[in-house]
Amino acid sequence: MPQDMTDLRGRVALVTGAGSADGIGFAIAKMFHVVGATVVLTSTTNRIFQRQNELDPERLRSLAVVADLTHPEQAAQLIDQVMAQFGRIDILVNNAGMSQSGIEEPIGDLFHRMAFEHWQREIDLNLNTCVHVSQPVLQHMLAAGFGRVINIASVTGPLVTFPGTAGYSAAKSAMVGLTRSIAHEVAGQGITVNAIAPGWIHTPSSLPAELEAGRHTPVGRPGRPDEVARVALFLASEGCSYMTGQMLVVDGGNSLQEIKG
Repeated sequence: MPQDMTDLRGRVALVTGAGSADGIGFAIAKMFHVVGATVVLTSTTNRIFQRQNELDPERLRSLAVVADLTHPEQAAQLIDQVMAQFGRIDILVNNAGMSQSGIEEPIGDLFHRMAFEHWQREIDLNLNTCVHVSQPVLQHMLAAGFGRVINIASVTGPLVTFPGTAGYSAAKSAMVGLTRSIAHEVAGQGITVNAIAPGWIHTPSSLPAELEAGRHTPVGRPGRPDEVARVALFLASEGCSYMTGQMLVVDGGNSLQEIKG
C-alpha cells in the first residue's frame, strides 16, 4: 500500500469533468497519474479520449468514459464500468460542473429574473453531478474500508459572490454543506471527504474580466490548475487521514481582502 504522501501506486482515482486539456480536472488527473494512480477520466464528449491519449498513450493505467453525470443512470453506468474493469475506486474527485462542452449554457441573470429552468440547470451541473456519482462510489468505499472524496467547490457561494451567480453560488455552497454531512456520516470508516474552493484560476473557460480580477488578488495573478491539483493530491494521499469535512481555499488570498482594486 502507498506510504509516501505523494505515492498513489495501487490506487484507482475517478476524476469527473476532465475533458479540457488545460482545466482543473485534467490537471488533477495528470498529477495523480504521475505519482502512480490508475486514473478514470470522464467528460460529456469524445474529447475525453484525447485526454486519455495525452495521459496514458498505451492505456495501461487509465480509462476514459463519455458520460453526462447530470443523469443518474449514466453516473451509475460509469461506476459499474469502473468496478468491472478495476474492481475498486479509492479516490473520487467531483470536478464536473460549470459548463458542458457542446451544450449552450444559459447566460447568468439576476435571481429575480432567472427562469426556473436556468436555476435547475445550475443545480444539476454544479451539485447533482456530485450527488449522482458520490452515492454509488461511497457504497464501494465503505465496503473496502478506504476512500478519499474530494469535491471541487468554489469560493463563489461559500465565501463570496457577485451578481448573476445565484444558482452557481447556491450549488457550490450546498456542495460544501454536503461535504461536511457525508464526512460526518462516514467518519471512522477509513474515508475522508473534503472540498477545495478555488478562486480565480486561469483555465480555457476564463473570461477576460475574470483574469483581470485574478490580477487584483494579493498574490497578483490568477491561479493555475496545477496549483489546485497539488491540494487535491494532498487530500487524496493515504497520510491525509485525519482531515475530513473541511474546505481548503485556493484563491491567492483574494477572500482576505476588502479592497479589491
